[in-house]
Amino acid sequence: MSNNPSMTGQTLVGVGALIIGAVMAYGATFISSEAGYAGVGPNALPWLVSVVLMICGAWLVWEARSGGYREMEAPSGAERADWHAAAWVVGGVIANASLITTLGFILSCALCFALAVRGLRISEGKAGGALKASLLDLVTGICIAAPVFWLFTKLLAINLPGLTSSGWL
Repeated sequence: MSNNPSMTGQTLVGVGALIIGAVMAYGATFISSEAGYAGVGPNALPWLVSVVLMICGAWLVWEARSGGYREMEAPSGAERADWHAAAWVVGGVIANASLITTLGFILSCALCFALAVRGLRISEGKAGGALKASLLDLVTGICIAAPVFWLFTKLLAINLPGLTSSGWL
């Protein structure tokens, strides 16, 4: 690695992408390759993503080692991370992952959306949200998650956890 901290960090980003791509490729070896609909097996997309990620990682390493990311804009935002705002976003993701089988896909995704929006507002220096704004965020999350749920469960026949056994919530 170079003595230039910027080049070192940039190289590590590329190496990280290469490692993630390799781990994904390793995981794809455990997915059945038996051809399904239209002659494509369920492991086709994981292989495609892992190969493209490894190509991007190699390209990033090459860019970093041959002079750094030349077209990169100057960093924007605050000098330090806003951990309070990030905690709201991370909390939303964790709540979604832990509550999806209890609340169902729609409500857990709506909760994730509302908590993430609160964190993003805080990161912009705005108020996190009063009760009215929080309820509006929750309703907006439901309006986004419900059609996704119905698309996957009704049209694509992919099982997602629901709140009821009817298949509509």
